[in-house]
Amino acid sequence: MPKYRRILLKLSGEALAGTRGFGIDPEVLEKIAGECKEVAALGVELAIVIGGGNIFRGVAGASAGMDRASADYMGMLATAMNSLAVQDALESMGVQTRVQSAIAMQQIAEPYIRRRAMRHLEKGRVVIFAAGTGNPYFTTDTTAALRAAEIGAEVILKATKVDGIYDADPRKVPDAKKFTQITHMEALSRRLNVMDATALSLCMDNKLPIIVFDLNQRGNILRAVQGEAVGTLVTADAVAV
Repeated sequence: MPKYRRILLKLSGEALAGTRGFGIDPEVLEKIAGECKEVAALGVELAIVIGGGNIFRGVAGASAGMDRASADYMGMLATAMNSLAVQDALESMGVQTRVQSAIAMQQIAEPYIRRRAMRHLEKGRVVIFAAGTGNPYFTTDTTAALRAAEIGAEVILKATKVDGIYDADPRKVPDAKKFTQITHMEALSRRLNVMDATALSLCMDNKLPIIVFDLNQRGNILRAVQGEAVGTLVTADAVAV
């Protein structure tokens, strides 16, 4: 029995690249789509936000001397490519999907309309939000927090390469401490690498819990949806919600 009725899954673009480091790994794409299908089969309403770092990162482009706004728009287009790839993988498995874009692309995606997105979710369709917020200077983490709040999602599932939140990088610090639960305020004040400050503040203001977990562990998405202890839970209060 699922614990959550409506969720937002945040995937990084790098996750789609797998071990390749760039582009989209078909095996990884199929694995992610398979797990999303399992979640949708439970009757859980699923929305997805995907980054574009496997194709182009706006911050990286800006640091190389490119105009930041132009670089961010390129990053948004990269998220649209990833969204179409995930849509195709899900549709090939018989899962109905809709891609909604914050930047008008009539030939490939619907425009983002909040009420329409919620209607799709109610009808059992997976909704994939592309092109970030449509504005430069905002990350896809912020997009995830914003869309989750707009559609009334009960939780954000943030898929990462590590099995939760640590007080230091566990790949560099062997004795780094893992948190099983932490508050939004603690994560902000400690400057922990959960989400960027804008996204985290938005989640805190809307009392929106976040579960940070390892995407590489098969079945973790389903376990998180069913309320099992997976990764790290970030909540507004010290007591779990």
